Amino acid sequence: MSENRNTINWYPGHMEKAKRQMLERLKAVDMVIEVRDARIPDASTNPMLLSMVQNKPRVIILSKCDMADPVVTQQWIEKLNSESVLAIALDLMHDPKSGKKLVQACLKIMQPKREKQIARGIRPRAIRAMAAGIPNVGKSTLINRIAGKNTVKAADRPGVTKSLTWIHADPQLDLLDTPGVLWPKFDDPRTGTVLAILGSINDEILDRRMIAMDAIHIIQDYYPGYLENLYESGEVNPNGMLKAIAEKRHILKGEGQLDTRQAAITFLTDLRHGKLGRFTLEKPYEKTEEN
Repeated sequence: MSENRNTINWYPGHMEKAKRQMLERLKAVDMVIEVRDARIPDASTNPMLLSMVQNKPRVIILSKCDMADPVVTQQWIEKLNSESVLAIALDLMHDPKSGKKLVQACLKIMQPKREKQIARGIRPRAIRAMAAGIPNVGKSTLINRIAGKNTVKAADRPGVTKSLTWIHADPQLDLLDTPGVLWPKFDDPRTGTVLAILGSINDEILDRRMIAMDAIHIIQDYYPGYLENLYESGEVNPNGMLKAIAEKRHILKGEGQLDTRQAAITFLTDLRHGKLGRFTLEKPYEKTEEN
């Protein structure tokens, strides 16, 4: 993988402000809904969030599961589930029932507390949940799916939501929407790489050609022969694969030369939108950390 990945970090000022606000508001919520990208379930969790939520019940949504490897997604769900964590995979864009599935998951993880309230003669109010996640994992899409309308802005780029907002998403669930927040420094350089590959870091600060070659390397490692068959090429070198992609897609610059820079941008765009197939870029058996 390229050395370029070692320099990848993106932490705009509004993220620090949002982190402070989230810490203040956590006292007012019953639980946390953490949205992760099913294709990178480990890299798309913020370690600062894990320390912030402490012992509050948590529902982990593996979003964009329609673009992830379904077998590996199930392995991640089994790894992430615990007494205080319920992990589920949702296709927020295409499954009209995904909002209802989330509400049911929240009710399930909060059931012990609500049963205690009922036993004491207290009628449980709507669950108050903080919706959190790094940029571009589908958090705004999730909220809009629950509420049934475009309550918050959703865009295929990081940094759209920049403030904390309460939303009465469902009669049984009030959501505190939060901005997508990264953390100041990635301890594992590979984390920055896969986040960049799938669009959680601003493309404008990246060398997309290098990022595309990193993506090719990972896919070739996890799914041997797939790209070679897709682009009808015997190339295994990432730079050579970019040339094969440019040739296959007829991406040319002046005098009919192959444009590998534009091929890299096209490849990343297709990968991010699931046009190349279903890939997961992290496997659970490689990780030993806690949820």
